[in-house]
Amino acid sequence: MAPARALVTGAAGFVGAVLARRLLADGHPLTLLAAPGGDGWRLDELHAEAEIVAVDLRDADAVERAVGRARPELVFHLAAHGAYSWQRSLPRMIETNVAGTANVVEAALAAGAHAIVNAGTSSEYGLKSHAPPESELPEPNSAYAVTKAAATLLGGWIARSREVAVTTLRLYSAYGPWEEPRRLVPALVVHGLEHRLPPLVDPATARDFVYVEDIAEAFVLAAERARPGDGAVYNVGSGTQTTLRELVEAARRALAIAEQPSWGSFPARGWDTDVWVADPRRIEAELGWRARTSIADGLTATAAWLDARPPLAERYRAAILSSAA
Repeated sequence: MAPARALVTGAAGFVGAVLARRLLADGHPLTLLAAPGGDGWRLDELHAEAEIVAVDLRDADAVERAVGRARPELVFHLAAHGAYSWQRSLPRMIETNVAGTANVVEAALAAGAHAIVNAGTSSEYGLKSHAPPESELPEPNSAYAVTKAAATLLGGWIARSREVAVTTLRLYSAYGPWEEPRRLVPALVVHGLEHRLPPLVDPATARDFVYVEDIAEAFVLAAERARPGDGAVYNVGSGTQTTLRELVEAARRALAIAEQPSWGSFPARGWDTDVWVADPRRIEAELGWRARTSIADGLTATAAWLDARPPLAERYRAAILSSAA
């Protein structure tokens, strides 16, 4: 894709920060929007390369000003509230995930953007016993998933009613460099670099894990091949689920961990399930995208990334220890 002015919301988050680096590597002039007062540690090294603006997406006027100044041709909307268990405010989810999405889309269209790519979530489908295609009716089973499904529907309606390009990517379980330290894979890697294992839930718990750089590629392709009036939705997953038992065994091999897992030593979560897998046929057929990084390679790359950055490794270790306490 030829370099174009691009804007990323939620840039201080995990996937947003990785996508920002991908866009910069591709030569796109870049504006990054991040929530005021947030911890922007993922963006510390990007201040010389991108315009970083603190904007509360709930403030429509502030969003319009920031996006209007940037005049982006491509907009990647990744900001959200409620994805983590400690983000529990329903009003904040509605204001950020639904109204905030409307604010971003309206400002982007007013500024002349020709492609908007929205980050959805596999949670919009709810708990399923199979790999749901994009045409399947969402049955969200959490407040967060309800608001994300609403944002997907809103984006599709705007695309069709105004003949503009708004695409939603329903992301499955992203992992890799810059992930939230208190999540499973960082805990596995941090402990694994010390040849130990963290506390673990039921080994049958399953997810469709997708390496974050593969996800960044999906965003780039979705913007490059966006079709006005389509309002397309794509599942971004590997099509293969990995149980916790399989993930731990892959980590033990990749990181030379001799310790045996202690199953059930971490409390079960309400969203744990033994079936969570994507149907990625549409995105492969229409965008040519597929998850290319194996679990083993992704874990190895994540461990190497963290091991090469001692200050970040210490940040991760401290966050994990604090969470355990």
